[in-house]
Amino acid sequence: MAGTNRQIRLARRPVGEVRPEDWTHGEEAVPEPGDGEFLGRTRYVSLDPAMRGWLDDRPSYLPPVGLGEVMRAGPVVEVVASNHPGFRVGDHVVGSFGVQEYAVSDGRGALTVDPALAPLSTYLGALGLPGMTAYFGLLEVGALKEGETVVVSGAAGAVDSLVGQIARVKGCRVVGIAGGPAKCALLTGELGFDAAIDYRAEDVRKALRTHAPDGIDVYFDNVGGPVLDAALTRLALHARVVVCGAISQYNNEGAVRGPSNYLSLLVRRARMEGFVVFDYARRYPEAAAELAGWIADGRIKVREQVVEGTVDDFPDTFGMLFRGENTGKLVLRLA
Repeated sequence: MAGTNRQIRLARRPVGEVRPEDWTHGEEAVPEPGDGEFLGRTRYVSLDPAMRGWLDDRPSYLPPVGLGEVMRAGPVVEVVASNHPGFRVGDHVVGSFGVQEYAVSDGRGALTVDPALAPLSTYLGALGLPGMTAYFGLLEVGALKEGETVVVSGAAGAVDSLVGQIARVKGCRVVGIAGGPAKCALLTGELGFDAAIDYRAEDVRKALRTHAPDGIDVYFDNVGGPVLDAALTRLALHARVVVCGAISQYNNEGAVRGPSNYLSLLVRRARMEGFVVFDYARRYPEAAAELAGWIADGRIKVREQVVEGTVDDFPDTFGMLFRGENTGKLVLRLA
């Protein structure tokens, strides 16, 4: 197929905050699909805090993005040419296609989605990996029980806004921690949280004493740092701390700050457990079906922030995650 394929590649390993010079804006000819392959044109690009960890050359659950490689990402593409029996022209497909306008795939790890059932962007959010992460992190790792008190950090984000709503569906009290009055109002208003704490304006530890007077049964953490430390002081007996991420630590130029109040786990006979959502891949259909039902009956509200732009807008849009500028799932829609 004639034309140009614009791409974002990793130019160097970021130190601290990701900077414009860490990326290369490149282009190449649009590739042709071979036998058993299809060509997809990118429509939506998913942006997630975990992507920051993929840029560092250190052991993790996925190998780091290589220098000079197309930035790893999970877009929705539209099939524009196909030599693959499982994918037809016009299909919309979710997969790991990278930050580029066009991608060739052999179909491994790719999933066809239906825009008639949900907006394409939702397959990157509530019905995608953020939804799977919220579902299995809270219900399986957090072992949630009806009537418990759940505290969620980063509560206006893609995963955590869903965690709080799932906990409400399951009959729990939910307290969200977020930055700024607008996000806190969203939590207690549209999303139905019982209380919200503005970490920018409040003493989190003191506020937790007010809003979780009997302690925290499940703490779902995507922030780390001082907020995690404050939550550890308020654990209920046999509490569960779910470690999903630590966005406050991703841009550290020095060592990652670990929890100084970890002995609360001993005193309260609690446990802290990390998880990676890919471990539950075989059960994604189960979670997607239940989430879709809750969305359809209005018990879960989908919050998305869709930025209109081009591939070249990826670096600045990615930075929104770390500047606290996004609410809900952040997606770049390619014009």
